[in-house]
Amino acid sequence: MNGQYAKIPPSSPLLTAHWKELNRKSSTMSSSRRGDESIYRIPPYFYLHVLDQNLNVTRLEIGPQTFVRQDNEKVVYGPERMITVPPRHYCIVENPVLRDKESKVVFDESGQAKLVHADQEIRLAQDPFPLYPGEILKQVVTALKVVAANSALRLRAILDFEDDEEEKRTAGDEWLFEGPGTYIPRKEVVIEETVRATVIRPNQAIRLRARKETIDRQGVARVTGEEWLVKKTGAYLPGAYEEVVDVVNAYVLTDKKALHMISLRTFKDDFGVTRKNGEEWLIKMTDTETHIPNVYEEVVGVVNITTLTSRQYCIILDPSDEHGRLQLGRKKLVKGECSFFLLPGERFERGIQNVYVLGEDEGVILRATESFIDKDAKIERKPGDKWMIRGPAEYVPPVEVEVTMKRTALPLDENEGIYVRCIKTGKVRAVTGETYMLNQDEELWAKELPPAVETLLAEAKNPQAFGERGPKPGSEASKPRDKTRVITFRVPHNAAVQIYDYKEKKARVVFGPELVLLGPDEQFTKLSLSGGKPKKNNVIKSLCLFLGPDFSTDIITVETSDHARLSLQLSYNWHFEIESKEDKGEAAKIFSVPDFIGDACKAIASRVRGAVAQVQFDDFHKNSARIIRSSVFGFDEKGKVRGTFRFPQNNLVFTSIDIQSVEPVDQRTRDALQKSVQLAIEITTNSQEATARHEAERLEQEAKGRLERQKISDEAEAEKSRKQLLELQANSAAVESTGQAKAEAQSRAEASRIEGEAAVDQAKLKSQAMKIESESELERLTQAREAELKYVREQDEMELSKSREMSAIETTKFKNMVDAIGANTLATMASAGPDQQVRMLQSLGLKSTLITDGSTPINLFNTANGLIGGMMPAKRGKRNDDDDCYE
Repeated sequence: MNGQYAKIPPSSPLLTAHWKELNRKSSTMSSSRRGDESIYRIPPYFYLHVLDQNLNVTRLEIGPQTFVRQDNEKVVYGPERMITVPPRHYCIVENPVLRDKESKVVFDESGQAKLVHADQEIRLAQDPFPLYPGEILKQVVTALKVVAANSALRLRAILDFEDDEEEKRTAGDEWLFEGPGTYIPRKEVVIEETVRATVIRPNQAIRLRARKETIDRQGVARVTGEEWLVKKTGAYLPGAYEEVVDVVNAYVLTDKKALHMISLRTFKDDFGVTRKNGEEWLIKMTDTETHIPNVYEEVVGVVNITTLTSRQYCIILDPSDEHGRLQLGRKKLVKGECSFFLLPGERFERGIQNVYVLGEDEGVILRATESFIDKDAKIERKPGDKWMIRGPAEYVPPVEVEVTMKRTALPLDENEGIYVRCIKTGKVRAVTGETYMLNQDEELWAKELPPAVETLLAEAKNPQAFGERGPKPGSEASKPRDKTRVITFRVPHNAAVQIYDYKEKKARVVFGPELVLLGPDEQFTKLSLSGGKPKKNNVIKSLCLFLGPDFSTDIITVETSDHARLSLQLSYNWHFEIESKEDKGEAAKIFSVPDFIGDACKAIASRVRGAVAQVQFDDFHKNSARIIRSSVFGFDEKGKVRGTFRFPQNNLVFTSIDIQSVEPVDQRTRDALQKSVQLAIEITTNSQEATARHEAERLEQEAKGRLERQKISDEAEAEKSRKQLLELQANSAAVESTGQAKAEAQSRAEASRIEGEAAVDQAKLKSQAMKIESESELERLTQAREAELKYVREQDEMELSKSREMSAIETTKFKNMVDAIGANTLATMASAGPDQQVRMLQSLGLKSTLITDGSTPINLFNTANGLIGGMMPAKRGKRNDDDDCYE
C-alpha cells in the first residue's frame, strides 16, 4: 500500500480525498481537545463561536484569522464552513438575527447579537454567511421548486401578510402559483400540494366540485359542494377551491342507439328543456350526435332500436302519447315494417312476435278479452267469446284478442285415431281414418286404462322390451303411452279378444288376426289363468285367449287302494272347438269360464284320483296309462277308451294325456322301490364281474409262462457277459499297476527339475528388483535435493527483490513527502519549538532568565552564548503571520 500511495500524483483525486480524510480526523481530534487548544486557525469562509465565560456572551469569529483563545474564553462551536447558497437555491434559518434598516446585525449592550425567536428567515442566493450564536439551520440548502407548464402549487397562508402584488392574505387563505415559473418560498406560506392540469380531449368533460365558496374561471360564483362541467377542449387547471371529481366521456349516438336519461333534480338541460325531478326521457341522434351527461342527469342505460320486419308485430303496454305522457293501462299494437325506440315507461307484453302464418292444416283459437267489433267477421265480440280462424291466412291479433292455442290438423290412417271430447256437451268420440283438426269447442281426451292392462298392452307391442321384472329402461315399452290416441291391439292368429262396452253394456269378441280399435267406453277383458307345476291361480295374465291346440302340464298326488301315495306329472293337449265364429253366442262361450286352465286341471285331477284309488299299487304300476286315460276320457258303447274329453261350458276339448313321471310320495315306498331296483342291478353286475374275472385269470396264466421262458434265456446271456467283464477287469488292473509306478518316477524327476529352475529365476529376479529399487531411491533423492535448492534460490531472489523494491518505495515515499511538505515547512517545523519559547519570553517581557530546580548542575560557560542566542531572533526581522516564522 505504501508503494502504491507513493506513486499517486499530488493532483490526483485519490490524494485529495486522502488529505480530506486527514483533515477530518485532525478536526475531530481538535474538537475533542477544543477546551485545551489556545490557537485556532480559521480559514477563509469559516467561522466559530466563542463564549466569554466572564460575561457569558457568545460572539462570532470569522476567518481568515488565527484566533488565540484567552483563559476566560471557550470555543463552543467551530471552526465550521459558512453556508453557501448557490443560485436558484434557498435555506431556512430559525431564530434569525435582528437587522436594522441597513441590513446590519443589531447587538445588545453586552455585545450579544439580538435574535427574533420563534421566527424563520428564508435566505436566497448570496455570499457565504455564518450562523450567529442562537441561529439554527432548519432546512439545508435546497433547490427552488420549478413549476412546469399546466401545473401549479396550491399555497396556504399560515400568517396574515401582504404579498408583492399588494394583495392582503389572511391566515387560512389558499391560492395557486401557476407555472411555468420558479416559486420563491415565504415564511408565511406553506405548500399544500402540486396541482396538475387535466387534459380535456374532444368529446370529454371534467366534473368539478367547489370545496368552498369561490368564483370559477368563467366568472360564475359557486357555493360549497356545487358541481359543474367544463367542456372546453384543452388543459384545465382547477382553482384553489376546486377539485376534479371525474372525467366524463361523451356518449356517441347512432341511428340504432339512444340514451335513457333520468333527472336528479329540476333543471334546464342542454337543449333548453326544463326537466323535473325524476323525469325520464330519451336522447336520440336527431337531437345530438354526442352527449355529455349533465351533473343533474344520469344515464340509466343505452336503449337499442327495435326493428320489426313485415312478418313481425308487438304490443306495447302503457304507451306514451304525443306529448310524452304515459297512458297507464292501455295497449298499443305496432305492426312491421318499422323501427322505433321504446320510450321510458313503455314495455313489451310478450316481446317481438311473429305474424301467425297459417297453412291449410293449421288454425288458431282466439278469445276476446274485451268487447270490440270484429272487422273481419263483421260481428261484435264479447269478453270471453272463443272462435277459430283456419288457414291459409296471415293473422295479427288485435289488442282486444288473446291467442289461446294454435291447432294443427292431425293426419290419421285407417288404423289410427284420437279421442275427441266436446267441451260444451262433454261427449267423447273416436275419430279415425281422416285428417282432423279440433275446433274451439273440442279438446283431446285422455283414456285411462288399469295399470295391469297398460303393462299387457306394452308387452304385446314389443315383447323383447320386457324382462323378468318388467319393461327395460330406455325401451319403447318404458315410454308413456299417448293417452289421447285411440288404443290399438293386434290380435294374433288363432286367438280371440273380448271387449266390453260399459256404456251400452255389451261385449264383443274379435278373432285374430285382426286389429282392434278401442272405443271411448270400451275396455279389454283381462284373463287371469292358472299356471306352474302344480297349477296356481293368477299366474298367467293376458288380454287374448289362444284357441289352441296347446298343452298344459300339471302335477297331482294320488293314492292307491293299498295306500301307496304317488306323484303324477301329466301333460294334456287341448284346443277350443268353435263351429261358427260369426255366432256371437258361440264366440262369447269361450270366455264364459275365466280360468279354464285351472278348472280343467282340477276336473281331470279329480277323475284320475278316483280311478287310481280303486286299484292297487302293482296294478297301477303295470297299467298306469290305461287307468289314467280311461278315467279321463271314459268308455264308449263298445267298451273302448274315447279319444277326447269335452267341456261343454266353453267348448274346451282335451285330446290326449301324457304321463311324464310317476314318483312315490311316501319315503318308505320310495326306499322299497329303490332297493328292488338296486338288487336287480347288483345281480347283473355280479354276473358280469365273474365272467370278466375268469377271462383275466386265463390271460394271467399265459403271461406267466411266457415270462418264465424269457427269464431263463436272459440269465444265460447275463452269465456270458459277466465272464467277459471279469477278463477285462484283470487286464485293466495289470496295466494300472505298471503305469502308476512309471508315472510316479517321471513326476518326481520333473518336479525336481522345475524346482531348481524356479530357484535360479527367483534369485535373478530378486537381484534385479533390489537394483531397480536402489536406483529409483537415488533418483528420488537427487530430484528432491535439486527442487529444494531451486526453491531456496528462488526464495532468496524474491526476498532480495522485495527488499530492493521496499527500499526504493521507502525512498520514493520519503522524497515525495519532503517534496509535498516543502523545505520551508520543514524549516518552520524544526524551529517551531525555540521560536515558541522566544515569543513566550518576549510576551512576558524578560530579557534573560535562568530557571533551575537546585539539583541539576549549571554550565556557566555557555550562559553568555545562551543569552546572546535568546536576543538574536528579535534583531533578525519581523514576524510573518502567514508562515508562522521569522524572516
